[in-house]
Amino acid sequence: MTDNTLPSRSHRLESDSPRKKRGVAIFIRDLLIIFVVALLISFLIKTFLVRSFYIPSGSMENTLLVDDRIIVNQLEPGLMPVSRGDVVVFRDPGGWLPAQPPIEQNPIVAALDWTMSVVGLSAPDSNDHLIKRVIGLPGDHVVCCNTLGQMSVNDIPLSEPYALLPAGQSGVSKDAFDVVVPKNSLWVMGDNRYDSLDSRYHPNAPGKGFVPMDNVVGRALVISWPLDRWSWLDDYPEVFRGVEEADK
Repeated sequence: MTDNTLPSRSHRLESDSPRKKRGVAIFIRDLLIIFVVALLISFLIKTFLVRSFYIPSGSMENTLLVDDRIIVNQLEPGLMPVSRGDVVVFRDPGGWLPAQPPIEQNPIVAALDWTMSVVGLSAPDSNDHLIKRVIGLPGDHVVCCNTLGQMSVNDIPLSEPYALLPAGQSGVSKDAFDVVVPKNSLWVMGDNRYDSLDSRYHPNAPGKGFVPMDNVVGRALVISWPLDRWSWLDDYPEVFRGVEEADK
């Protein structure tokens, strides 16, 4: 007679153990795959779509404050045209920024900062970029100031609600200028008009104050941090509507 006895409890535990180990290994493998895929997607989004920057200076007050974090749309100007009034982030055309000393970090902080920068949550190169508002497009004639203290683009005076001026001042620029924007370049200015080293103050730099279109990283869309300042950044199309109508 065949002895059809059931396996003992110890035998069942021994047979279940390899399956449990395989289950844990598969679970860890799946987590690693999800992490790598998420990292890759974040990297691609940061590289081609959006990325984060922080504001290191007060040149765009009161639109942007020091240490604000912004989200930048990198499809502009590659796939979307730059418009007058856009707030854009751009690489230094040369001579706009002083040399930056290397930032010293311990290895753990440096590794974390690098990882966060890959996914667009950190911006260690913010000090190598600038952010200003686009005033003049290629071919525009930009002049300041008329008797009312206004700037004009192609002979159309602008009323600029975003411009921050010192008390008692009506001119939107402390210094007069009269320029024609070259091909593939921009004339940019900070909203804090009396405290912004923008296109007006770099006539002897390589680009003579103009920003090459190729240097534009993208258009700032949103203030993402701090949370109580979360808002879309306005490009004030009504300010430049008269200029656009004259273009047509």
